Amino acid sequence: MTAVPPPHPGRVRPRRLRATPAMRRLTAETRLHPAELVLPLFVREGLTESRPIASMPGVRQHTRDSLKGAVSEAAAAGLGGVMLFAVPEVRDATGTQATAPDGILNLAIADAVAEVGDALVVQADLCLDEFTDHGHCGVLTPTGAVDNDATLVRYAEMALAQAAAGAHLVGLSGMMDGQVGVVRDALDTAGHDQVAVLAYAAKYASAFYGPFRDAVESQLEGDRRTYQMDPANRREAAREVAIDIAEGADVVMVKPAMSYLDVLADVAATSTVPVSAYQVSGEYAMIEAAAAQGWIQRERAILESVLSIRRAGADHVLTYFATELAGWLAEEK
Repeated sequence: MTAVPPPHPGRVRPRRLRATPAMRRLTAETRLHPAELVLPLFVREGLTESRPIASMPGVRQHTRDSLKGAVSEAAAAGLGGVMLFAVPEVRDATGTQATAPDGILNLAIADAVAEVGDALVVQADLCLDEFTDHGHCGVLTPTGAVDNDATLVRYAEMALAQAAAGAHLVGLSGMMDGQVGVVRDALDTAGHDQVAVLAYAAKYASAFYGPFRDAVESQLEGDRRTYQMDPANRREAAREVAIDIAEGADVVMVKPAMSYLDVLADVAATSTVPVSAYQVSGEYAMIEAAAAQGWIQRERAILESVLSIRRAGADHVLTYFATELAGWLAEEK
C-alpha cells in the first residue's frame, strides 16, 4: 500500500484566517452586541447624591435621580436591559420593605420604567437578602434556618409588588425550591401574565460575591450554603435548570459566569429557553484591580471576559461593564 504523503505545509494554514483585522472579523464565531448586555444598578434609600462603592471601582450606589440618568444612558447605549437592586434604610426579619409600595426598590422600578418605557427590559431582583436584618434570602425559623416554604409566600408578595410597579421581568435569585412555580402562579392569577420570570437556576455559593455585599450593605453573618449550590457540583445544575423550566421560567441564569463556564456551556446546550449569565462583582473587581496595577490591559481583558461568557453559550450577560462596553462596540462600527 502506497503511503500518502503529508500535505504540503502551504496547503493547510489556519493562520490565513487570522492575518488581518478584516479577516478576523469575517471569520469570528462569536460576536458581542449591546442588546445582549444587561447592566446591574444599585439604588440606595436616603442618599442625596450617588456615592462610589469602594470594592467596585466605577460602580455607585445611586439616588433615585441619578438612577434615572444611569438608566437613560443604558438605553441610549442600546443595552438589552437593567437589573435593579436596592438598599433600604430600615430592615427587619421578613423584609417588609421589599413589598411596600413605597419601598425603595419598587419606587426605583417605577422611576426606571417612567424614564425609558420599553426601550429597555426593566428587571428587578426578587430576593429578600437586601431587605432583611439577618441578610439571608428568606424568612428564618426560630432556630435560624431558612424556611423555604414561608419564604415562597414572601416571594409571591414581592413579585406582585414589583409587577404593580411596572417591572418587565422579575429575577428570582433566592434559590428556594419551588420559587418559580409559586411566583408564576401568583403573577398569572393577579393578571400580570406578561411579566417574565428569570430564574437564577444555577446560582452557586461563591466567594466572588464579596463586593456585591458591600454594595448592598449586607447584614449577612455566616453563609448561604444550605440553599445556594455547591461549587463542586456540575450535573446538579442540569436538574435545577430542568425544574425551573418545568415550573415556567422564561429565562434561566448561571451565576457566577467566568468561574462556571463549563456549567454555562452545559445549560446552553440543553435549555429550551434563553440563558443568562452574571459576571459578578468579584469577577468585575478582579479585572479592575489587576488593570489598576498595570498587570493586564483593561479594555482587552473586559472584552475577552465577556466574549468568553457569550462563547460558552450565554444569550445575554449581566455585567457592570455593560454601558462602557457598548460604547466600545459602537466605536468599532
